[in-house]
Amino acid sequence: MTRPHAAPAGPDAGTTGRPAAPGDGATPAVTPPADLRHHLTTRLDGAARAWLDQALDEATAHPGAHGPISVWELRLAEAGRRCGPEHADAARVLILHAATADAEVLTRVYRQGTADERRAVLHALPHLVPGPEALPLVEDALRTNDTRLVAAALGPYGARHLDDHAWRHAVLKCLFTGVPVDLVADLARRARGDAELARMLGDYAAERTAARRTVPEDLHRVLALTEAAPGADGPDTPHGKES
Repeated sequence: MTRPHAAPAGPDAGTTGRPAAPGDGATPAVTPPADLRHHLTTRLDGAARAWLDQALDEATAHPGAHGPISVWELRLAEAGRRCGPEHADAARVLILHAATADAEVLTRVYRQGTADERRAVLHALPHLVPGPEALPLVEDALRTNDTRLVAAALGPYGARHLDDHAWRHAVLKCLFTGVPVDLVADLARRARGDAELARMLGDYAAERTAARRTVPEDLHRVLALTEAAPGADGPDTPHGKES
């Protein structure tokens, strides 16, 4: 495939939320909770640290679900105001972890929460849900046009549990909504040797070229990953080739 009009990806359709972007070095979905707490408390002022300590103590004392709403769930809503928007995701993930929220509780918080709270739930999934029980939340986020939800859905939990068909289409969605592929967890391993993903990428590039539109540079990066042989740097099992 040729590489016409390569350019950074931009949204093709209306999206909500700020463009997805890497954080300040402690991504909530991949940073162990103890490290995340240290990272966060070193950046909060005294009042915010005191609030976070109290919120975590409340979640530890009353884990899971108690009544129609638990006190720690109220703290999720306060996190942005108390800790600042740049630290709210990490604070919410720590509260969910302290509350030992399981898939059922996380689903309720997700369904009832704001977009910010939903994103925090997605970031918390790899810390709290070992199996695929929470996969419907990832699938729901991928149906939205909120780029920050899409990016969060493609964290470690989504990388572990999305099937090949859904994962490939999620990668394509990143390209046409402008979510940087750097935010897709485990991209290199899952894309390696995937001929069906390569075909889909080629078709998308051809459509854009025919419409005289730029081809996102990220597309070429992912395409290069698909050209690597399966198992080139480990005993990975090749993905199926049916879409």
